[in-house]
Amino acid sequence: MSDNSRIYRLLVINPGSTSTKVSLFDNETLVFEKSLFHEAAELLKYPHVNGQMPFRYGVILDMLKEEGIDPASIDAFVGRGGSAHTQPGGITKIDQTLYDDTEAAVGGSEHPAKLGVMLAWKFACKYGREAYTLNPTNVDEYCDYARLTGIKGIYRISHSHVLNQKAVAEYHAESHGKKYEDMNLIVAHIDGGITVSAHDHGRMVDGNMGADGEGAFSPTRIGSVPVLSLLDYLEDHSIDDVRLMCSRAGGFVQFFGTSNADIVHDLVDKGDAKATLVWKTMIYQVCKMIGSMSAVLCGKVDGILLTGGLMRFDDVREMILEHCGFIAPISVYPGEMEQEALAMPALKVLRGQITPATYTGKPVWSGFEGMDI
Repeated sequence: MSDNSRIYRLLVINPGSTSTKVSLFDNETLVFEKSLFHEAAELLKYPHVNGQMPFRYGVILDMLKEEGIDPASIDAFVGRGGSAHTQPGGITKIDQTLYDDTEAAVGGSEHPAKLGVMLAWKFACKYGREAYTLNPTNVDEYCDYARLTGIKGIYRISHSHVLNQKAVAEYHAESHGKKYEDMNLIVAHIDGGITVSAHDHGRMVDGNMGADGEGAFSPTRIGSVPVLSLLDYLEDHSIDDVRLMCSRAGGFVQFFGTSNADIVHDLVDKGDAKATLVWKTMIYQVCKMIGSMSAVLCGKVDGILLTGGLMRFDDVREMILEHCGFIAPISVYPGEMEQEALAMPALKVLRGQITPATYTGKPVWSGFEGMDI
């Protein structure tokens, strides 16, 4: 039997491509929430995402100190995740195996979200507590058509803002008196990274690999680039250069030397031609992605949900409405719903209401059985 009278304290750690967000919950009550923006130049001091660990750890300790919170008072640490082998959706207990696979990026994606698992585990080990993750960037619910590429042995896998997309989709469905599992939705997360995915009755069946150079370019990412042009580019640049631009040094960073969308949008407001072209092209590419996801759902779309930090700019919504409003009703959920989405399942675990999954160390999908493709 669960004990709802006890107060459990949970620290939610959410590293993003341009920020570190930390929230403290006492049961369902939010005690404090802080988000620190990091300029691209600051994070690019670290050649590898793993190198950001001491910096981000220090940021979190400073936040706790400012709030007068002793880390030893926290019952569980919950981190956003990714980069390990693909996982099913839901809440998973973090252990040494998940930490090691995340650190090694065995799933092939180098997104700062991975640091959520690593930081939560570091705190949990130091203070003798439990650590959990929920719907990491590598949750795999893809249909088979979404996996195959034109190169034998190279497959598309799920690397997306799964945590926020599913949280927003579930909230949207509930607010309309329906279940997430009963709807077809297109969800676009538009922020430092951009991912757009198709949700077919509760399963994210397709989407772009945002941190892998696929889809719209964004404040920190290059998006899709013609392959032959990229090969020409590699004649004068290193593979490491391109890898970095896929997740941390592309997009706005290339054009303006900053990932700060407020700076770029201020230039747009002032009529700067370059900024206007770059900004509108980014949103134009998002519209193309939404159109492709509507085809995945055979045009049977109950809603298009726009979320992420860049939805604070009205012109993003207006341009998407102009290009995609014919597909389905458009709803806007600015920012993200990730913090509470991470905390509440972990609270249910602490109360004994649900059991977390255990990381298997194996990908959800490992190839087309019996086919040499």
